[in-house]
Amino acid sequence: MVEEESLRVVRCGGSELNFRRAVFSADSKYVFCVSGDFIKVYSTATEECVHILQGHRNMVTGIQLNPKNHLQLYSCSFDGMIKLWDYTDGILIKTFIVGCKLHALFTLDCAEDSVFVTINKEKPDVFQLVSVKLPKSSSQEVEAKELSFVLDYINQSPKCIAFGNEGEYVAAVRDFYLSVYFFKKKTTSRFTLSSSRNKKHAKNNFTCVACHPKEDCIATGHRDGKIRLWRNFDDEKKYTYTCLHWHHDLVMDLAFSVTGSSLLSGGRESVLVEWREAAEKNKEFLPRLGATIEHISVSPAGDLFCTSHSDNKMIIIHRNLEASAVIQGLVKDRNIFTGLMIDPRTKALVLNGKPGHLQFYSLQSDKQLYNLDIIQQEYINDYGLIQIELTKAAFGCYGNWLATVEQRQEKETELELQMKLWTYNKKTQGFVLNTKVNMPHEDHITALCFCNAEKSENPTLVTTSKDGHFKVWILTDDSDIYKKAVGWTCDFVGSYHKYQATNCCFSEDGSLLAVSFEEIVTIWDSDTWELKCTFCQRAGKIRHLCFGRLTCSKYLLGATENGILCCWNLLSCALEWSAKLNVRVMEPDPNSENIAAISQSSMGSDLFVFRPSEPRPLYIQKNISREEVQWGVFVPRDVPESFTSEAYQWLNRSQFYFLTKSQSLLTFSTQSPEEKLTPTSKQLLAEETLPTTPFYFILGKHRQEQQDDKLNEALENELVQLPLTENIPAISELLHTPAHVLPSASFLCSMFVNSLLLSKETKSAEEIPDDVSMEEEKESVDSDEENNFTEEVQDTNNTDLGKDIIHQLSKSEEKELRKFRKVDYSWITAL
Repeated sequence: MVEEESLRVVRCGGSELNFRRAVFSADSKYVFCVSGDFIKVYSTATEECVHILQGHRNMVTGIQLNPKNHLQLYSCSFDGMIKLWDYTDGILIKTFIVGCKLHALFTLDCAEDSVFVTINKEKPDVFQLVSVKLPKSSSQEVEAKELSFVLDYINQSPKCIAFGNEGEYVAAVRDFYLSVYFFKKKTTSRFTLSSSRNKKHAKNNFTCVACHPKEDCIATGHRDGKIRLWRNFDDEKKYTYTCLHWHHDLVMDLAFSVTGSSLLSGGRESVLVEWREAAEKNKEFLPRLGATIEHISVSPAGDLFCTSHSDNKMIIIHRNLEASAVIQGLVKDRNIFTGLMIDPRTKALVLNGKPGHLQFYSLQSDKQLYNLDIIQQEYINDYGLIQIELTKAAFGCYGNWLATVEQRQEKETELELQMKLWTYNKKTQGFVLNTKVNMPHEDHITALCFCNAEKSENPTLVTTSKDGHFKVWILTDDSDIYKKAVGWTCDFVGSYHKYQATNCCFSEDGSLLAVSFEEIVTIWDSDTWELKCTFCQRAGKIRHLCFGRLTCSKYLLGATENGILCCWNLLSCALEWSAKLNVRVMEPDPNSENIAAISQSSMGSDLFVFRPSEPRPLYIQKNISREEVQWGVFVPRDVPESFTSEAYQWLNRSQFYFLTKSQSLLTFSTQSPEEKLTPTSKQLLAEETLPTTPFYFILGKHRQEQQDDKLNEALENELVQLPLTENIPAISELLHTPAHVLPSASFLCSMFVNSLLLSKETKSAEEIPDDVSMEEEKESVDSDEENNFTEEVQDTNNTDLGKDIIHQLSKSEEKELRKFRKVDYSWITAL
């Protein structure tokens, strides 16, 4: 039974991996990246997510290794907290409460117990770099209110701030200004580039900055694609700079190698450029990285680089400029035209990916499975060029078929339209193009849907268009003398008074087809394609249309652009009820009668869950998002939940996901952030397959198995029983706490030894004297037998071995038995 708690909106994954620079561990085995409210730890060798550090209550904005302990990681967030983590075990060590929004985080080896953060002061676009003193304390949460001002009027992006020459100075850029603060002299030098609007200086803006680790040299990137190397900047009059120029567009990020022998740069060309010895002629390239380079990181060991890209991926690159691993997140396309779909086979989320592709994304592992190239043309990244867009997609026949629509329109009269139908190939475990239809309609296609009824014999697809028609496509035999094949062909064309067809959907059993023509809903018989009836409420154009399911299959729902939600009864052909609701998303649950509707208001987006049979909502949650929600989808659960509250039962069989305008993927959960944290004990418990060593017996796992074995119960009663370690706090603390955060051994020694001592009540077999009288032995044996007999009678429902245990022993057998009691034969159970 699930404990009833308040339902909250949580980020379920798919967050940006490229929001901030990635950070390498000291040994280059792991790479860290911020991902929404979380910090993800990836293996650089296997690309797998090793840990997810959860604990922040808002978006994480910065991560850095602890200079004093490279097994620890600092993080900061918009929640105003700095957290210290042990990333090897995924444990939160300490929380420092600063109290104001933190936009970036920096650490220095020479800074004693302090870090640098970027904060916002008064005006929304004015940021400051300050030093935060981290107080020493044994408590879990500590207030860190001691802030020291360093630099003013800086950019909030951490790419525009850099520390150089082992922390002697810090450089910051914004607009046309470069500011350098020297920590020893406590002075600031400012440099300005020309900001005139002529062509020569129109794009002098600073975009990023990097400092040489060993020398007094600052590299700055600019909007015009130039890289400037600044020297002698300790004097505002004698400073010099040289230019490097290869990028044709703005420089997105810069990074020096660990030794400073080379400079790395990246931009919109999707090419990583390495400038060796900072020379114009001595440069190397790693091209075709797939998308704009947003960030560049260098490992502390200097053997690996990491580039973060605009398509939400990270590429791990060796020192010789060879890509070794790709960590791909949910691709954020410019527009999600296809909406959210679920692949019936893999239960993966399917939507627009990189240009011309459909991406299949696993919600369980928060990982992209693969991309399906739909357009199958090379993408040219050129501003102003009109691209071919993937606008519609739908799955049919339990994932056996996929329909896609792509279009390109350069002028109003020049529409290029193409529909493709893909079949699933079991041998290749992927979709293969089956049919290509050029210009299936004379105008834009507004909707397409398959008939997914269980009893449907022939696959059927319906498309609607602004040309005033809807078309029915069926699968036919397309065999010839050379091979057997099937293909799709148009079977029927329907229209209604030359109105534009906007939406279509099939009933659950596939017997009816609903097509909306602007303000009018038409119902068609799917066998004869005969018009059965029409519904017209004159409440505005139909925006969404769907049938009820299961016990509510007799209802049809329609949401209009004027903010009216209508429900029609198909048996009485009349309006059942209507409500004033500005519905932006309406999705039926495939496993229940429930329908989720998200409305848009001035305060944000609201969720309503209801059944078509009654207008009273089952559940309402206001302000699930401050921004507009564009798409939603129900995902069937592999293991149903067991919510007992009527308000939450709609989440038992399926989980609801929705996508906002900024492409944040959200869902609903009853678990608090603390409950979502993986307990340390679960991560650090000894494996079940431990070898049968003395240490294995100290752990006491075999004791639980022996408790169920009634044959050895008589022997176990008089053996020395060590207490189970899971009940001893001292041993749990010793075994479950990482070594580098443990107290001293002298502090734990006394606790550990005392926990292993036996209580006075426990008697061992050696304490029983050998010269006891036969009468006392007989009485003790008789009493033991009586006790055993009583226990066996009570456990007759659990075991049938009682008759074999209860029997009369001779005096010689009793003497032999006492000798065997002194020996521990528990090792036999491990064989």
